[in-house]
Amino acid sequence: MSHKQSKSKLDRTMPTVHPNAAAIDIGATMHMAAVRADRASEPVRSFGTFTADLNQLVEWFTECGVETVVMESTSVYWIPIFELLDARGFTVCLVNARDAKHVPGRKTDVSDAQWLQRLHSHGLLRASFRPKGQIAELRAYVRQRERLLEYAASHIQHMQKALTEMNLQLHHVVADVTGATGLRIIRAIIAGERDPEVLAGLRHYSCHSSAETIAKALTGSYRNEHLFALEQALALYEAYHEKASACDVRIEAVLELLTADRGRSGSEPVPPPRRRRRADQANALAFDARAALFRLLGKDITRIDGLGPYLSLKLIAECGDDLSSWPSAKHFTSWLGLAPCNKISGGKVLSSRTRRSGGRAAALLRLAAVTVGRTDTALGAFYRRLSARIGKAKAVTATARKVAVLFYNAVRHGMEYVDPGASAYETRYRTRVVNSLHRRAKAFGFVLQPLEPKAGATVS
Repeated sequence: MSHKQSKSKLDRTMPTVHPNAAAIDIGATMHMAAVRADRASEPVRSFGTFTADLNQLVEWFTECGVETVVMESTSVYWIPIFELLDARGFTVCLVNARDAKHVPGRKTDVSDAQWLQRLHSHGLLRASFRPKGQIAELRAYVRQRERLLEYAASHIQHMQKALTEMNLQLHHVVADVTGATGLRIIRAIIAGERDPEVLAGLRHYSCHSSAETIAKALTGSYRNEHLFALEQALALYEAYHEKASACDVRIEAVLELLTADRGRSGSEPVPPPRRRRRADQANALAFDARAALFRLLGKDITRIDGLGPYLSLKLIAECGDDLSSWPSAKHFTSWLGLAPCNKISGGKVLSSRTRRSGGRAAALLRLAAVTVGRTDTALGAFYRRLSARIGKAKAVTATARKVAVLFYNAVRHGMEYVDPGASAYETRYRTRVVNSLHRRAKAFGFVLQPLEPKAGATVS
């Protein structure tokens, strides 16, 4: 049987799920589009990437009766045509190239587009999750803010370098050169102040180092070229933070629109925070994110250990505020890459490792897991127990999965989380282990008996 005959036989035997499917092989300067062979005399055509070319592509799909289009997520080149097709009413499926890459014979853009079209017509491709509407807008603003803060962080290093070149050891006597004490001193240096005693007098009252220690650290050589570099680094740091503040305005506005669209009045009183948080954090939002999220969701998800207001905002921006795209918490954790990816053959588990994922949501939950591991909570006790038994890396993944399940249940089903505490968790764990030992002993014909405490010994 020839290759062409085998393909036609495959098309006859497999059911067609999407009869009006098309596919686009995305490129930087050219898009290759494919429709069914019976829809056009030339079922595969190439189009440029200018706006006029994209409009021609959409018109061709309309003439061919296309209803759903599939494309691979190639860099950011897919975004313009994706948004245009979505605005014109097409059902657009963005798929991961990993799901369709293990195919022999795909050597050209033409065969690539044809293969994607055939797979999609038979329903063999799963669309990647992409938030829509105002959630997509919120995600764009949050990601832009994160990008600006990363740029600002690089200029903190430039300030530290300029100070070190002048032998001003400011970063050794203050915890953060961009804190209250550090910025006061740096701005005074740029303004022309050179007296170490005067500079040390600018310390914040909460600074751990004494004024004498700071004065010793600020005795150095003030060369013009290093002062110029310090001035420019500070200006760029402040400029990026100013742009980040502009993102805060947009983020707050989108949250208010989302709250209004969800039909929430926002009149319910915001519950008090679980613990006091520092109000002078360098990268803090310019508005009360916890109150804004409470008005949007109708619940305070910062009650979940490890989820602060800003991290919760980033999770909502990445995953949405309803999580209806995932039928259950298991689907959600699998999408995040935090659930075991079992490979079973012949009834034997070959591997159960979690698959590698570069998703931002999974990274945020891992960060929450590391944070909660240092707390005296049930999740913290869970993390420490697993860390001692299987290592920190696996403990972070397991704890992140637990946090993800709590986040899913809170957002999707309105669950209110109450931390039972580390001691309650340890008691439950001890009871579970003792009951297991009793069952195993009984299976072998033995009975476990508790040890009698020795005279004079205290029972814990």
